[in-house]
Amino acid sequence: MKKPKWVVQKEQDKKMQGRETVWLFGLHAVRDALMNPHREKLRLIVTLNAQNKLADAIEASEVKPEVVEPRKFAAPLDPGSVHQGAVLEVKPLEWGRLEDVCIGPAAPRVVLLDRVTDPHNVGAILRSAEVLGASAVVGTRHHSAPETGALAKTASGALERQPYIRVRNLSDAIIELQKMGYLVLGLDGDATQTIEQAVDGKRDRAVALVLGAEGPGLRAKTKDTVDALVRIDAAGGFGSLNVSNAAAIALYASKAPT
Repeated sequence: MKKPKWVVQKEQDKKMQGRETVWLFGLHAVRDALMNPHREKLRLIVTLNAQNKLADAIEASEVKPEVVEPRKFAAPLDPGSVHQGAVLEVKPLEWGRLEDVCIGPAAPRVVLLDRVTDPHNVGAILRSAEVLGASAVVGTRHHSAPETGALAKTASGALERQPYIRVRNLSDAIIELQKMGYLVLGLDGDATQTIEQAVDGKRDRAVALVLGAEGPGLRAKTKDTVDALVRIDAAGGFGSLNVSNAAAIALYASKAPT
């Protein structure tokens, strides 16, 4: 019997993910990856100066570095990547299923990203999510930023600690969270109520915040699936916030009671 196309595609995606590797760069990103026992490390290339700065992390990781001269430093990075003399080839992290990472504390907070493709924005969101205590950041397998060196560098180490998972379908993920008891709020500049108004009297509930790409914002299906559309309370007439800044403010505005 011939396999359905979706089954074949799923098997092919799994094989591709098994072969996929990521080149992390920069002292901070490489150090945090070396210190992460859950990160599968494949190849470390450093200059002598970088090796000295990362000596403790290298020793802890038991990875044997390839020490090269700065002029002969060669790694498959995009031109202009500030590697600081250190790159590390790794396997992407596996955080598990949505239900595995979105249980969290008594009133967890989760960020969902609708077509946010800029790795710098996602990296900054991961950093804010870690600082503000979010249980996870959720993107989609297609039309969202994958795990990359640029994302890791912007995240400033948060990629190694903050769950970042990518799901097949965002609307399905929203429905799954709703079944888990989450109040799912979509950020929209034209919404009639603010985040604070939407969570008033409900701060003890789990809350998921859905943010869209700058410009197009949330897709129509996403808007139809969330529990409510909300906006960030701000002075009018001054444009809109960068999506990473919006995520940080939304997490703070919806924070659970302490």
